[in-house]
Amino acid sequence: MKEILILSFLLFGTFLSIVSVLGILRLPDILMRLQAMSKASTLGITCTVAGMAIYFGSVEVSIRALFVVTFLFMTSPILAHLIARSAYRSQVPLWKGTVCDELRERIDEHPQS
Repeated sequence: MKEILILSFLLFGTFLSIVSVLGILRLPDILMRLQAMSKASTLGITCTVAGMAIYFGSVEVSIRALFVVTFLFMTSPILAHLIARSAYRSQVPLWKGTVCDELRERIDEHPQS
């Protein structure tokens, strides 16, 4: 039973990581690519680390796995936000199918913030 749980976590983590890579390769602009990178890869790595923690089964490995997941969940959204903000402010072209750009008005009003 333990092996099935470990295999499930590892396979689901691998699947999410592959989905993340495909999103980075296939999506048309940087903002969409960041969405795929930050969501799917974070969950994929979390599942993989959880499978590893269950496999080894020791308290030390579980604590380290918890630290890895905590660090990942704290830094990945912040990093994605900063990259997206920098890309948007440096006027990296958006996808040509973008219908609405509500942020442009706010940035034009407050160029330094």
